[in-house]
Amino acid sequence: MSQKRLKFQALKQKLVSKRRFIIYNEDTLEESFSLKLTLMNVFVASSLSAILIVFVTTFIIAFTPLREYIPGYASTQLKKQAAALTIKSDSLLKVTKANNAYIQSVKSVLNGDLEYAKLNKDSIKVAANATEKVDVKVSEKELRLRNEVQKLTPKKAKK
Repeated sequence: MSQKRLKFQALKQKLVSKRRFIIYNEDTLEESFSLKLTLMNVFVASSLSAILIVFVTTFIIAFTPLREYIPGYASTQLKKQAAALTIKSDSLLKVTKANNAYIQSVKSVLNGDLEYAKLNKDSIKVAANATEKVDVKVSEKELRLRNEVQKLTPKKAKK
């Protein structure tokens, strides 16, 4: 037989051969506990117990308040507070922008740049929100297209 096969057979024999695990009472030399084991059984039992310990530890950390003591995990209360503060700061930012627009309008009235009759708090809010002007002029191409579509569509009968 080849050398590899002999080594494999020897390893297999060591893993499968039965051993006796005995615990003696040292004072009386009486046998307290006895167990027949193989190396394969010991390996399988230790592997399963290690996997079980990892699973239980992960479960305990993931589903109990212990996770708050691990660096990097934030508490649920802290997350709720952060979300509430974000919403509050956003609304305060909107109010501040509206107030700044109002103050700018009042300054321009006091300087004489605007008439008092044109000053309206609602119009200031609209002006603050609509800062971009959109060009709505009709181009030549669009006019031609409209004319062509009008010629192609049948005219409705008047009643």
